[in-house]
Amino acid sequence: MPPIKWGKWGYGIVQTESAPVQYAIASLPSNAAVLPCSPMKNLSQYLASLLLTAWVGGLWATGYLAVPVLFSAQPDRQLAGLLAGQMFALVGYLGMVCGAYLLIQHIGVSGRAALRQPLFIAVAVMLLLTLIIQFGIQPVMADLKAQAMPVEVMHSAFADRFKMLHGVSSILYLIQSLLGAFLVVKIQRA
Repeated sequence: MPPIKWGKWGYGIVQTESAPVQYAIASLPSNAAVLPCSPMKNLSQYLASLLLTAWVGGLWATGYLAVPVLFSAQPDRQLAGLLAGQMFALVGYLGMVCGAYLLIQHIGVSGRAALRQPLFIAVAVMLLLTLIIQFGIQPVMADLKAQAMPVEVMHSAFADRFKMLHGVSSILYLIQSLLGAFLVVKIQRA
């Protein structure tokens, strides 16, 4: 008889030549070989799934739902920009925490082989883009806004530079969002 691995909620999974068969613990054959799965490994994988969901969901909900609604509903574009910047900053910090955990967890599960796996690389690129946006582009944009005061930055001498940085930031955010969608689809298939 092939070995049995523990499944969720007290089930064992037997891999047969045709398909896996599930047995309740009480009905396991007496000669079954049981290979317990580490509960901590499952916990770290569940946490990784939750954090990936939070990160990618935050990216999509903020960038493609909340901010567009904010700019269409708020007549004061300067206030809308300030609020959008705060939302993007929070999503950025969330991404840093989630990305760091996901990279560490993946290395813990796969070892050095993780460094060559597409899922690891996608998370690493997402985290790198988060850091570039959060600590490279956003501080410069905030500085341009401050220098333009009391005039709105889009009506100041800094408008062209601000537009360029905003465009670069938007493209990086889009790449990050698409990588996140890729991860969600790939994780779902795994």
